Amino acid sequence: MRRYMNIEKESSLKMNTVLQGETEGTRIHQGSDDRETVPIPQKLALTIREAAEYSNIGINRIDQLLRAPHCPFVLYVGTKKLVKRKEFEEFIHSTIVI
Repeated sequence: MRRYMNIEKESSLKMNTVLQGETEGTRIHQGSDDRETVPIPQKLALTIREAAEYSNIGINRIDQLLRAPHCPFVLYVGTKKLVKRKEFEEFIHSTIVI
């Protein structure tokens, strides 16, 4: 039992290691599901949760902004709504009250 726990800890540590990316200064994190995740500042489009975490604005408020007509930073992929990161940043910089 003890040996099994050590192997489990070792494998989880390996899965959560940080890998060095191909380009200089780029760090790609590998999560527990063996998928590499790109850092948020390098993504073109964000999920609503990523945008909320990135901007410190609530998920419901971001969803409400995305539903507004002619929203400049909404991107539809089928029925899924994504946030265009650069346009979202510009919107936040130019807006005083959200």
